[in-house]
Amino acid sequence: MSSAEPRRIVLFRHAKADWPQVSDHERPLADRGRMDAAVAGRKLADTGIPFDLALCSTATRTRETWKLAVQELPQRPKTVYEERLYEASPGELIAVVNETAGDVRNVLLIGHNPSIQGLAEILTGAAEGDARERMTRRGFPAAAFAVLSFDGSWKSLEPGVATLLDYWAPSE
Repeated sequence: MSSAEPRRIVLFRHAKADWPQVSDHERPLADRGRMDAAVAGRKLADTGIPFDLALCSTATRTRETWKLAVQELPQRPKTVYEERLYEASPGELIAVVNETAGDVRNVLLIGHNPSIQGLAEILTGAAEGDARERMTRRGFPAAAFAVLSFDGSWKSLEPGVATLLDYWAPSE
């Protein structure tokens, strides 16, 4: 694969979490979150993107979101549960993605706010249609995702290099 071929990264916020008496890292999904995660999975399948790699935070709510969403995809990508995605800043998320192997074309990153929204905003240099306006208006509610495309290697992913192709949230 040439590094000149566009790459896509989908930034996916975990679905609605519950608030039981457990540590933040161990918070499970709420009932609504379980429903929204499956719907988000169907919407991810509708994008037609053949994901090569899923990078998922180790938090319970992100792992549960991914477990429900991936069942809706036509093929399961390689999944890496990455501790560094929990409580990461947008810059730290970029650093993790920069480590992605060169033969990977499409990455799905399942994480948390405010870092997922911040990363989407930081990476977006251009946008198609009304995707940026919808993302700005809605923010990044639970189970929302943004589809971005950029040219170059994963090592070249940096602020402003991506085009926001699409945005979806459960209330869309």
